[in-house]
Amino acid sequence: MSYTILLVEDNPHIMEINYEALIMEDYTVLKAMDGKGCLAALQKNDVDLIVLDIMLPDTDGLTLCRQIKAQYDVPILFLSAMGENEQIIEGLRAGGDDYLPKPYDLGVLLARVEARLRSSQREKRVVIYGGLQMDTVAMKGFWKNRDLQLTPKEYILLLMLTQNAGRPVSKDALIQRIWGTLPDQDHGDIYSTVFRMNKKLEAAGADMRASSRRSAGYALEEI
Repeated sequence: MSYTILLVEDNPHIMEINYEALIMEDYTVLKAMDGKGCLAALQKNDVDLIVLDIMLPDTDGLTLCRQIKAQYDVPILFLSAMGENEQIIEGLRAGGDDYLPKPYDLGVLLARVEARLRSSQREKRVVIYGGLQMDTVAMKGFWKNRDLQLTPKEYILLLMLTQNAGRPVSKDALIQRIWGTLPDQDHGDIYSTVFRMNKKLEAAGADMRASSRRSAGYALEEI
């Protein structure tokens, strides 16, 4: 299986060294020099791992990490010269999955990347919340082993809500992920998709629905 890794690093020298090392391991490697470039790359590509520098020119990595985790189910490996315990704890609490302080050995970086991808692949195959089971490889949703027969858009919608169970996902984030475009003002597309998805949950006997949380977006709720 070929993995895609997104390098987010504003130091051209470090970027090139890490890029060449990962390319030699047969990974597909994308580059971003700042937070804006990182988010743009995520909108256009399926990424398996982000290697993220904490110090960026337009934002800090902790803020960017929180933005990413609110929209995407992708592991993040922090790289930072700030190796004190407080910074490591802060990075992990922001949603980071691993942390490697600079300077580091390239062999250690490659081993961390391999381990994180291996762990992520095991975790990502099936996302479970209550009776919901979302198969991220087959791209199917099930309620207690009953196929919900979701369309691709309905599947992405339900997957995002399942991954963020217990907290709302904004309408804008859902639209950007599902349609890959900036949201329209009336959110008509998302309304109709939520309605159809809820009908399929109801038909399957599911005890949860996607509910609107005023201006906060949508969240899964038990009924």
